[in-house]
Amino acid sequence: MKRLFLLATAASAIATAAGAAERTKFDFWYGLTGDLGEVVAKHCQLFNESQDKYEAVCTGQGGYDKAEQNTIAAYRAKQQPTIVQIYDAGTVNFMLSGAIYPANKFTEEHKLDIDWKGYFPGIANYYATSGGDMWSFPYNSSTAVFYWNKDAWAKINKTSAPQTWAGLGEDLKAMKAAGVECGFAFDFDTWMNLEQFSATNNLPVASMDNGYGGLGAELVFNKTAFVDHMKDFKSWLDAGYAKIQTTQVGKNLVQSFADGSCASTITSIANHGTVKNTQVAGLNWDVAMLPVIDTTKRTNSLVGGASLWLMQGKTDKEYEAASAFLKYVTAADTGEKYIAENTGYIPVTTEGFDLLKQEGFYSDPKHTGREVAIASLTASDVGPLSRGIRLGNFTSIRAEVRAELEAAFTGQKDMQTAIDAAVERGNQILRRYEQTYKGAALP
Repeated sequence: MKRLFLLATAASAIATAAGAAERTKFDFWYGLTGDLGEVVAKHCQLFNESQDKYEAVCTGQGGYDKAEQNTIAAYRAKQQPTIVQIYDAGTVNFMLSGAIYPANKFTEEHKLDIDWKGYFPGIANYYATSGGDMWSFPYNSSTAVFYWNKDAWAKINKTSAPQTWAGLGEDLKAMKAAGVECGFAFDFDTWMNLEQFSATNNLPVASMDNGYGGLGAELVFNKTAFVDHMKDFKSWLDAGYAKIQTTQVGKNLVQSFADGSCASTITSIANHGTVKNTQVAGLNWDVAMLPVIDTTKRTNSLVGGASLWLMQGKTDKEYEAASAFLKYVTAADTGEKYIAENTGYIPVTTEGFDLLKQEGFYSDPKHTGREVAIASLTASDVGPLSRGIRLGNFTSIRAEVRAELEAAFTGQKDMQTAIDAAVERGNQILRRYEQTYKGAALP
């Protein structure tokens, strides 16, 4: 009897193994790392456990830049994944690569029911073609917000965050006089300092509607209010109102805010959970929309994060599996809700946002303020200068801007000279990119 039981158990195990082996596998590469990378890996696991027909083989690439570079190299070697997570700055490169399977075409041909109109316009427009067609699936989205220490502002009898940059400057001066050693922490990041500032104040980063009009666009931010904005930052630094906070000097923006050493900063809403989980005891803080030059002219902020791209050259079976995976990870309940609950990222559709509101997500003290990101992304109708930035090799341009801002803030150059140099070298990058894709038109 015991022998029969063992034989039955063995047969069952073989059958189970055979069933697992019959699953259709497909590769998904992602760029997020650390805790956020673990959230993506868990999302894959949950999908795999939710059914027995398909298996997502999910592999972290060690960063967004590496995910893009590795995917391009793999495509050339005909070893590309079926789906890859690519950050916002890689959008143009993938649109012109000839290696991707446009999302709108994929959903139609594989009968995947996606309500493209349900995405928040501030998110959809970043990843859509000039004609409004979605070529990738928004996945983890964020925007920049203002983190502020309410107790520090209470020292100057203020109960709300500053709404304008000029107001912030006045508050920083008053807080310094009240004994606050570091009123504001900043670094050289271009997404927050240049891109978000320009979008929320309806200023161009580049000509031709920030590049959406074609590959002939040129950088122009050395001729906008951005220059004076950075000069203000430098004056705050020199006066001792603000500090540069990077890992190179011992702690980054999030750490300097969470430990209470700096009273405010601007960073991604995705860091909301990190601040909550690492803050010193008793830190009394909140988030607000970024200050602007003129509150009557505020425009929407830009989306950050990444989207999911399908690659060409895979089998019908792999695409069938990918369709099931995309349905799972983009759904309001199994996708958006999971990402929001386990990270600081925001829902990307109105359905996802409404679901979280109905379930009391935003009334939970752990999540207080996260809805500010939605308010920021929807602060205005999306316009030509607030829908996004569509520039080739944008990662390299960002690197040039960061380097020049660092030179200016460390006293090696004056601000105008540094920003002029960033624009000059950035435009050289754009011209080389245009030459590489000579005759090509942005979709």
